[in-house]
Amino acid sequence: MATALVNTDFHFPNQTAVYHGKVRDVYSIGSDTLVMIATDRISAFDVILPKGIPYKGQVLNEIATYFLDSTADIVPNWKLATPDPMVAVGIRCEGFRVEMIIRGYLTGSAWREYQAGCRELCGVKLPDGMRENERFPEPIITPTTKADAGHDENISREEIIAQGIVSAEDYAVMEDYTRRLFERGSKMAAEKGLILVDTKYEFGKHDGKVYLIDEIHTPDSSRYFYADGYQERFEKGEPQRQLSKEFVRQWLIDHGFMGREGQQVPEMTDEFIQMVSDRYIELYERVTGQTFVKADEADLTDRIAVNVLDCLQNINK
Repeated sequence: MATALVNTDFHFPNQTAVYHGKVRDVYSIGSDTLVMIATDRISAFDVILPKGIPYKGQVLNEIATYFLDSTADIVPNWKLATPDPMVAVGIRCEGFRVEMIIRGYLTGSAWREYQAGCRELCGVKLPDGMRENERFPEPIITPTTKADAGHDENISREEIIAQGIVSAEDYAVMEDYTRRLFERGSKMAAEKGLILVDTKYEFGKHDGKVYLIDEIHTPDSSRYFYADGYQERFEKGEPQRQLSKEFVRQWLIDHGFMGREGQQVPEMTDEFIQMVSDRYIELYERVTGQTFVKADEADLTDRIAVNVLDCLQNINK
């Protein structure tokens, strides 16, 4: 089996800090530059699973690059360069403490809450009589607080502004960008025979300007249905064929794990890891319409170090 990169410990010139997230390791260079490494770690239910998924980091980084480049006319984004298949280098922004989640269809956690009787989500009223995987009349925005550890919490637009988490002016900009990005992403997905079901965007500020940061339209941040057969499956009440990380969550649920106290992560066999890796590669090819080219995974850390050093030298020239 191919090597998976699950931990990094780089020491780049002028490095001032490092943050190890659930999936990405972010290195601060000076005061204005970030090196973001998409590792092969995988998380579900806010838990980092014990084994990595080969090529997952490359898939995430290259999909994010593809969509950041494809939406730069809508919103400025943080990316300056992609020096390595698993690395993006960009502008350091002060991130807003919310994630902008936008949903085109009633599914996932929203459906679970709806099924339990909820008719208002993050301040958004939901119509009665909806069914699982049904399209909303208009996409809805259901933001969450961005937690350093543990679970993110649902929050309304009004609460975000009232608590001073984001100003009314900045929130209006983020909301506008969120809707326009989702519209563009939905059109691009439709061209590939897919439905962009829901996704999340993160924003930050640099020199007084709102930027799109982090990943965009990847399987870790988005859910896709196959368009072919969607209506027939919906009418029959059958599960949709989808490309997302939801299949990992479902596998964990089927094996008795939902991230709750006292629960143990089931054994991740080589066969399961290979299956997850293959699904991520399938999603890359379906979403981008491009053939996935596996990068050389021998001496991963050396390759990344050399590529990042070259990039930083060019940026600082």
